[in-house]
Amino acid sequence: MKDSFKELTYKELLSKREELEKKYRDVRFQKVVGHLDDPLELRTLRRKIARLNFLIHNHKDAQGA
Repeated sequence: MKDSFKELTYKELLSKREELEKKYRDVRFQKVVGHLDDPLELRTLRRKIARLNFLIHNHKDAQGA
C-alpha cells in the first residue's frame, strides 16, 4: 500500500500530487455515476495524497531552516 515517495524530488512530489488528485476526482465521479469497481480506492488515494502533502510540507520546512 505504501509507495516510496521519500526519494522523490520536490518537483516530482508536486507533479505526483497533481496526478493523484486528478485520479481522485475521476474516481469520485465514477462513484457518483455508479461505476466504481473498487470502493476502497477512494480511501487509498486520499491517504496517498495526504502522505504527499506531508512530505511536501516537510521539504519546505527543510529548505527554510
